[in-house]
Amino acid sequence: MDSRRTSVVEKSLTTITSSSKKSVYYLTAMRPRQWTKNLVVFAAPLFAFSINLQSLLGSLLAFGLFCCASSGFYLINDIADVKSDRQHPVKCKRPIAAGLVNNHIATGMVLVLLATALIFGWLRSPQLGGAITAYALLQIAYNLRLKRMVILDIGAIATGFVLRAYAGAAATGIVLSSWFLICTAMLALFLGIEKRKAELRLAKIKGNKPRSVLKYYSLPLLCRMENVVTTGTVVTYALWSAGSYLHGAPTSWMLLTLPFVLYGIFRYQLLSDPQEIASSNDNTIEEGGRSERPEEVLLKDLPILVTVIGWILTCFVILWLKNQGMIE
Repeated sequence: MDSRRTSVVEKSLTTITSSSKKSVYYLTAMRPRQWTKNLVVFAAPLFAFSINLQSLLGSLLAFGLFCCASSGFYLINDIADVKSDRQHPVKCKRPIAAGLVNNHIATGMVLVLLATALIFGWLRSPQLGGAITAYALLQIAYNLRLKRMVILDIGAIATGFVLRAYAGAAATGIVLSSWFLICTAMLALFLGIEKRKAELRLAKIKGNKPRSVLKYYSLPLLCRMENVVTTGTVVTYALWSAGSYLHGAPTSWMLLTLPFVLYGIFRYQLLSDPQEIASSNDNTIEEGGRSERPEEVLLKDLPILVTVIGWILTCFVILWLKNQGMIE
């Protein structure tokens, strides 16, 4: 009798363990690490100095809906690119490519995630619903055509970030500064260019090009493009932080945050430098550099993380001092 009970308990534990593993695989397939990209929705209230419960709840809603929408398209990409992903040194470990998540279940997850994002977005406001719809259409265009069109592929990546920023404003009723939108676009272009640089290095290391668009790029070209958008990012951020007389930040004290932006950009460039990759102790040399995956940089590179936290804290201090009437 005891042996039977033991057998039943063991079977139950095995079933629970198996279900837990499957749940982890499903969650991993949604790429939660890349949800850090959706944190851009919080930039609108922060840049507008509108930090309150209403703006926080609105931003959280926009963040959650964009996580659903982006995860839906990540799943679509993994389903469509399963054969090529299995040839990639990193992407082959994704649950769908590794055969850990069934394609039919993944398709069902796509429908639920995208329906949730669109329905709740439109229920919140036409602006938020429009932003999510535009993001969905952009992703469809990107997957069908734009990702194979030189320069336009990077532009599509940047547009996705701008739509996230706009969604954060739409969910909170904030009117965005034109400088903020331009700066967001420039920074997003910078990240897209860095991603392509890392992928191109990986292609040269491995001797193949998993993205067909990479045949149109060269490192010198990408470096020249990087110089242009880096300059644009710094200049537009400086103009925004110069103060309200340029229709930018509510106070010119935001110029104190400029060093954080400069250091963050230069640090990111360092991480994509060939000498830094070669001297790295991890496996980034086999992956073309950490800048191939921007979400990993924020989560794993301590100097970048400290820089972001320092920037946020400085913004909050300036906001508090302004609200106290101690600065203008």
